[in-house]
Amino acid sequence: MTLTLDSRLRVGIQTIHRRTEPADAPWLPRIDELADLVKLVDDCGYDSLWTGDHISFPVAILDPLLQLAQAAVVSRRLTLGTSVLLLPLRHPTPVAKQITTLDHLTEGRLILGVGVGGEFPREYEACDVPHNERGARLAEGVTVLRKFFTGTPVTHHGKFYGPFQDVAMNPPPRQPGGPPIWFGGRQAPALRRTGRLGDGYLAYVISPEMYRTALETIDQAATQAGRGTIPFGTGHLLFTRLDQTYQAALDHATETLSVRYAMDFRKAAQRYCALGTPAMVAERIREFHSAGVRHVILDMLGPYEQKTEQITWFAQQALPLLADLTAG
Repeated sequence: MTLTLDSRLRVGIQTIHRRTEPADAPWLPRIDELADLVKLVDDCGYDSLWTGDHISFPVAILDPLLQLAQAAVVSRRLTLGTSVLLLPLRHPTPVAKQITTLDHLTEGRLILGVGVGGEFPREYEACDVPHNERGARLAEGVTVLRKFFTGTPVTHHGKFYGPFQDVAMNPPPRQPGGPPIWFGGRQAPALRRTGRLGDGYLAYVISPEMYRTALETIDQAATQAGRGTIPFGTGHLLFTRLDQTYQAALDHATETLSVRYAMDFRKAAQRYCALGTPAMVAERIREFHSAGVRHVILDMLGPYEQKTEQITWFAQQALPLLADLTAG
């Protein structure tokens, strides 16, 4: 296998500011909410904190990079990441400046997850980006980012960006060569692109079996690209709900995700989520670890008011069941 995976499992939490789902009242996020949440995630022993991205979404959502910048002030330990930044919606040159800045503000604790999204075409229309160009723009955009991450003047003549010549951008990122870039996606073209270009893979809404198959496709593409043996990050955004029974967890997950994605999510929740008691959720995570996941990112489902309880409950009763995987 071309891809070299970590031996240790790391566990993170997805989403900082979020409104109650479902809800109708105005949403006014507070600084203290963020500070309390980041401190809780840190104190509970999680490894990372992640934010998602959309310009337009069925529910309220904030910019991921600005949230992470605020979170970095609270925690000096947690790895911070985007899961995922929709890079094709933005010109990569100013994004390079933002990511470089954020890498310094986090003192080098940043992972840049990127993807194309695409399930909401109107946000592409609003950004004047053709929906059918999103994959190609992502690939070229990452090329531009990495050029700027070198800290040397950049020249680029691409299909979508440029031409520009000898553009200096300083300082370079805190991490040499820039933060690791992990690619999202489920379809074969996205997986092959990850193998050619990515430092890691971020999945969501797939099964352990699908994850294992995806890594095989990524590995084949990396081999064909002549990348040699490379260290490779593997992450999975796992919709999770702890409850006394599987049925109660499924009901909460279905309600939350159906509102969030404006569709009936019950069958998908049954297939892709981690649901039930702490032991049941821990066993589901073991299945993903066996498939190759080394960074599991928990998106705790249910009313926002229960999020603190869910994070604490998992840390106290599910995380110890994974101690043999998280140690070291």
